[in-house]
Amino acid sequence: MKSRAAIHVEHGKPLVVDEVNIPDPQADQVVVKLYSSGVCHSQLHQMHNTQTKTPSLLGHEGFGVVSQVGSNVTHVKEGDAAIVTWVPREPIKGRWSAPPGGATWLEEPLNGSTFTWGEDAIVWGGYVVRVPDDSPKDISSIVGCAVLTGAGAVLHTAKVRPEQSVAVFGVGGVGMSAIQMASVLQAYPIIAVDLDDSKLEFAREFGATHTVNASKVDPVEAIIEMTDGGVDYAFDAIGLRITNEQILPVTRSGGSGADNIGGMAVLIGMPGPEMTLWPGHFMFHQRQYRGSLGATYPDKDFSMYLRLYKEGKFKLDKLVTKRYRLDEINEACDDLQSGKILGRAILEY
Repeated sequence: MKSRAAIHVEHGKPLVVDEVNIPDPQADQVVVKLYSSGVCHSQLHQMHNTQTKTPSLLGHEGFGVVSQVGSNVTHVKEGDAAIVTWVPREPIKGRWSAPPGGATWLEEPLNGSTFTWGEDAIVWGGYVVRVPDDSPKDISSIVGCAVLTGAGAVLHTAKVRPEQSVAVFGVGGVGMSAIQMASVLQAYPIIAVDLDDSKLEFAREFGATHTVNASKVDPVEAIIEMTDGGVDYAFDAIGLRITNEQILPVTRSGGSGADNIGGMAVLIGMPGPEMTLWPGHFMFHQRQYRGSLGATYPDKDFSMYLRLYKEGKFKLDKLVTKRYRLDEINEACDDLQSGKILGRAILEY
């Protein structure tokens, strides 16, 4: 089958939108006719990372309708509404990813275990999650990464509870999803941290109760002061070294004793090669530092997020602020790189 997709041909160069060949699915594969896809910062990292194999297909959060299924696939059938994601729908122990789907371009195999920057996707069946048929064709796509990553870190990694305090560094699509879930869980206060006043004001629409502009004040000092000692949980939804290092000291202190545990810092954003932390945070204050990599249960959680949207509790529609066509993918990437996008941008097919 012929289809069109954005192809990463060379590192640091614009993507090429061209015709690709989608083979018939193997026994454990699914083909999805896509209606939309999110545009994620992770793809920018891939495009500039010389370790990424090229040519490759990109994108890992999409919504569409199943068009073909392999002989061993039983959890979806042709005609089902589905989200294509990068987190296996059923738990798998250890770090693992599926092999490339088998799509080709100019008779050359295309790398990438999952992709959504194209009109059709062929992927391992475990990356395809059935959702209600009446799910919105456009905004449902961002559940496949932005929402599961940010909200999942709050819900499953940190396990935030009512009246516990939260700080979120970086209020893009992932950070805003973390803020919304904290609000759904009745955390308080919920502190948004960013460098842009317009983004911070936008964050209030999603449940942030307080904001800190880190370009104007020291965010560590500001958060400790406004919370009288630090938050229960701090999340880094950016991944820069400075934010990697700030989220731990903004959490509250613990001390000696079996149950005298300090706050928890959770790293969500893709980090750089190194950071520096004072060991006393762990020893003297019993603070905790964790990573969160797509902390979700797709089969259960995706439908929950879509239900919360229908109930007016999770504002997927407001989170999507810019829309592009496939032929505008390079413009979308440039806008994301330059900070022109509030929330999340999507491609529509």
